[in-house]
Amino acid sequence: MQEKIGLLFSVLVAVIVIAGLWKTFVKAGQPGWGAIIPFFNVYLMLKIAGRPGWWLLLFFIPLVNFVIMIIVSIDIAKAFGHGVGYALGLTFIPIIFYPMLGFGSSTYTPRAA
Repeated sequence: MQEKIGLLFSVLVAVIVIAGLWKTFVKAGQPGWGAIIPFFNVYLMLKIAGRPGWWLLLFFIPLVNFVIMIIVSIDIAKAFGHGVGYALGLTFIPIIFYPMLGFGSSTYTPRAA
């Protein structure tokens, strides 16, 4: 019984995060379905953040991936008009912050290359 509750909770968390990412991607002019494709979703996050696609390789390096995720989150937050505190929320509490970003009133402003 406990395993079923844990599985249900995990699926619910995943669905909420995916829905938030989907809406965030659409707001940024990217395909929403990209939120459900592994690695491609990270590539889309890099595009939204205004970072080069080759940074995807940095996500495969232990510890470096953690630093890169924080940098990308800061860039995404800035692209939507938010600060570093919001970026830390995107990094550490995505179940709350990505739905807020996707379904909220924030608007996307592309970063200059």
